[in-house]
Amino acid sequence: MDKEQRSIRIMRSLLFVPSIVERFVQRAPKAGADVICLDLEDSIPPAEKARARAMAAEAIDTMPRTGYAAFVRVNAVHTGLLEDDLISVVRPGLDAIVLSKTESAEAVERADHYITILERQAGMETGAIGIVPLIESAVGILNCREICAASPRLVGASLGAEDLAADMGMIRSKAARELDWPRAQLSTAAAAAGVVAIDTPEPDYADSEHLERDASLARSLGFRGKYCIHPDQVDVVNRVFSPSEQEISEAREIVRLLDEEGIAKGRAAIPINGKMIDTPAYCQAKRLLRWAEAAGVSAKE
Repeated sequence: MDKEQRSIRIMRSLLFVPSIVERFVQRAPKAGADVICLDLEDSIPPAEKARARAMAAEAIDTMPRTGYAAFVRVNAVHTGLLEDDLISVVRPGLDAIVLSKTESAEAVERADHYITILERQAGMETGAIGIVPLIESAVGILNCREICAASPRLVGASLGAEDLAADMGMIRSKAARELDWPRAQLSTAAAAAGVVAIDTPEPDYADSEHLERDASLARSLGFRGKYCIHPDQVDVVNRVFSPSEQEISEAREIVRLLDEEGIAKGRAAIPINGKMIDTPAYCQAKRLLRWAEAAGVSAKE
């Protein structure tokens, strides 16, 4: 299976759901998230890991599929838990795993190898299940270029700020300036590898105004989605990571005018509303229109 066939249509919002809390799992499909990510990692106590795996597997088999993708966040390679996690959840209906605490390309390659074997045993097409590394340490940030290029299974790369802050001794702040460089590193590496950059969750789920500001900042840096830890965050995140009507209208106009007044007349740049619009702006506009189509939004004609 090639990358185009496996790519997830849209990943604006990825809702973490602890797989051992049955009522949360049952409610999750109604939240409107693009991705439901069943958790086997930080929200699961050590004594509950085995039960969490069984419940995640059951959820993959039985949750009503209403247009979202199904992910599972698995434990890190170094924990000794990853193998049992994957044995339990690699099955038809799983779209991707989120690989916790990824610090190297080798960790991604090992997960890829395990998944390949398990796909064959399950009678699945090789490459059906994607990987999203969760990069949440200083070592991981420094290695994110290699991580993002480690496997054709990658559909995204994501930032985990709370573990990163703990690892580096950062002081987390509302403005999140401490994340500027890690965010820029990850979004650049993801773009270079052709995968979606996914931002860290906002732990203060009751402050929707702050969530909107933080998500908007991430979007401005090239992120195209964000993890959510509460269903109430989903609508805000979906809105921020969808092109607005004005952006769509402006992009359509740029494409139309450059097609008609530029390319058709042998010109690579034309003035529009006092600004010179050239090939990079044209490509950016076409990319935004593809993004809007994937998100199911459009501007009024």
